[in-house]
Amino acid sequence: MLENIRIVLVNTSHPGNVGGVARAMKNMGLSDLCLVAPNDFPSEAAVVRASGATDLLDNARIVPELTDAVADCHLVIGASARGRHIPWPVIDPREMAAIVSEVQPQLRVAIVFGREDRGLTNEELHCCHQHVHIPSVEGFSSLNLAAAVQVIAYELRMMALSGAAVEKPRWGTPWDIDLADSGEIERMFQHLESTLVDIEFLNPDNPRQLMPRLRRLLLRAVPDKVEVNVLRGILTAVNKKVGGG
Repeated sequence: MLENIRIVLVNTSHPGNVGGVARAMKNMGLSDLCLVAPNDFPSEAAVVRASGATDLLDNARIVPELTDAVADCHLVIGASARGRHIPWPVIDPREMAAIVSEVQPQLRVAIVFGREDRGLTNEELHCCHQHVHIPSVEGFSSLNLAAAVQVIAYELRMMALSGAAVEKPRWGTPWDIDLADSGEIERMFQHLESTLVDIEFLNPDNPRQLMPRLRRLLLRAVPDKVEVNVLRGILTAVNKKVGGG
């Protein structure tokens, strides 16, 4: 299962932090590192901080957008250190590991970390099914990026070592369909948004918080591939009725 867990770093400012993250990952048996538009990489500073984990740096994938980093992932969890205007399901690292343990082993999970100074944007967090928060001392809650990854990676490793899959599946029986990946989810949301504009339910000039709230609703369900296809089939039928695309 650890082989299918991807650590995603968004717009990292300091290359030394990338090296520190690589070392933290290798300590805990993680190897899939993806960098979204890093400010300075490759870098000798990253190599120095990696201290023996340079193979992770050599194999790290670099992409321009978060959607590219998670397109093939079936569960996406964003690290968030602060509350947001629209609350999202928030879990701690141990709860996160328990949830990951329920994902079918062949499916891919992404844990996303933001910028050192301001974390992930609201739009980036809206790409995530859930948010993970590391409980720390109030008033001094900001963790170094590598330290935050170390905490998350430790809980994932303990889950893997203990075989911490729950005693029985959450729904009483193994799930029958693979979860939809992030790329399929994003295409569904694009379809949903364009349809809501077509039927004049969504005003693109004054969208308010409609789409973020719909994202929260649907991502909370962690839909599978068939469920996404059913929803898109409904949207296509609506499109035909109103003469849309």
